Amino acid sequence: MKYCIPLLTSILLLQIFSCSPKQPEQEKLPNIIVILADDLGYGDIGAFNPESKIPTPYIDQLAKDGMKFTDAHTPAAVCTPTRYGFLTGRYNWRSKLKSGVLTGKSNALIPDDRTTIADVLKNKGYETAFIGKWHLGWNWGIKDGQESQGEGWNPQDFDHIDFSKAITHSPNDLGFDYAYGHSGSLDMAPYVYVENGMATAIPEKVTVDKGKYSWWREGPTAPDFDHEEVTPNFFERSIQYIEENAKDEKPFFLYLALPSPHTPILPTEEWQGKSGVLPFGDFMMMIDDYVGKVTEAINKAGIEENTLVIFTSDNGGSPAAGLEELAALGHLSNYIFRGHKADLYEGGHRVPFIAKWPEKIEKGTASDHTICLTDLMATSAEIVGYELQDHEGEDSYSLLGLFNAAKQVDQFREATVHHSIDGSFAIRQGDWKLLMAKGSGGWSFPKPGDPAEAELPDVQLYNLASDPGEKINLQEENPEKVASLKNLLIKYIKEGRSTPGVPQQNDPIEGEWKQIGFVEE
Repeated sequence: MKYCIPLLTSILLLQIFSCSPKQPEQEKLPNIIVILADDLGYGDIGAFNPESKIPTPYIDQLAKDGMKFTDAHTPAAVCTPTRYGFLTGRYNWRSKLKSGVLTGKSNALIPDDRTTIADVLKNKGYETAFIGKWHLGWNWGIKDGQESQGEGWNPQDFDHIDFSKAITHSPNDLGFDYAYGHSGSLDMAPYVYVENGMATAIPEKVTVDKGKYSWWREGPTAPDFDHEEVTPNFFERSIQYIEENAKDEKPFFLYLALPSPHTPILPTEEWQGKSGVLPFGDFMMMIDDYVGKVTEAINKAGIEENTLVIFTSDNGGSPAAGLEELAALGHLSNYIFRGHKADLYEGGHRVPFIAKWPEKIEKGTASDHTICLTDLMATSAEIVGYELQDHEGEDSYSLLGLFNAAKQVDQFREATVHHSIDGSFAIRQGDWKLLMAKGSGGWSFPKPGDPAEAELPDVQLYNLASDPGEKINLQEENPEKVASLKNLLIKYIKEGRSTPGVPQQNDPIEGEWKQIGFVEE
């Protein structure tokens, strides 16, 4: 009988385990693709502007297949600071760059030890890739015995660069396994592709274009760099990357940073004249068609259900596209909003934002919560189960809860800070928006220093629910609201973060931070 005891025990254990509920399989992490357009306004996409004169059927379909955010904002109204905010989840004005943008020659803005969205995803097993326009600086190699001179606005500023040397402080040092692109905007020299730290070809000539819409600055140009083919090249490489990585069990993150429809506005021959709405309209149609090809590649690869696709822009529509001429043809690049690229006004930073993820996001949904591109850092972290530390993503809130349209979310961000090209500030909380400037802080009237500014109040207060066009300044009638928003902005500046957590330090700079004079008032 003693031999029966182990047998009975085994039978009992087998019954216990067979009756226990199965452990749920861990959800497979999604692929994440972010397409960041350049100088594409809120009104340039049909899904956001029913009166648009430019057909964008493929991007519209992306919105129908996912969720569109109607109150999405870039962290700044120009290129470089928005890209910094997207990658780090931190407002750019906390960095050493307090205004303006970098050039194609600028040294790296993001230190190698600053955590990026690519670092977060790579930490959780993702393959990570950047393809496109970087515009965050990297350090070019310098000819032996020479020193770097000039900022990159003049042709001679590139004479000392040794393009045969590897660059340092590159996208590869910021979490990207693969990196291919050019350093600045497509109208900023040098015109050289860099792949994983090395130029793909050495410049052999100098090019310049002085066309009204097709212009680019004079500078060294590599033999494999054709301005007209840059946007198609980035799309085609991205499609190839998707096709190749879809076969792998590892999830992937692709950051496709378009240099378009920013100047030079260069629709390829097959698209020229198709829109009837200036070269900009043709360029937009070309971009839309390529977005359709990206979507098709995702579908054909069989990864559509568990791939999160984000489509958005780095700031509002630009005067360089011919905004007045477009308006005369009935097309409003920045829709009903005041201002444009570079401004504190809504036209400077309110952008289309689409999220498609069939496994998690219901088709044809929309959100009117105020969001910011900095939020993609915390969103990615929550998706993959990465816990952001206090010094990471200081201005990033996760969008994951908003992706569920059936879920009631009463409040998302406490407030959102806007920033213009001259470094001026605005803060938005609920329907109220306070501008710490007399005018636009950018390129639209009244510009900084315009004599008309002298007659204007020091601040502007708008209620966007009743006045989305920012026409009626309510600061005089609402001193309490002005004070509360100003104090909240000061808190965000002083504490080095706008999310809950331990206060952090903003990056130190030499000299005075002139744009925050109001902090000590």
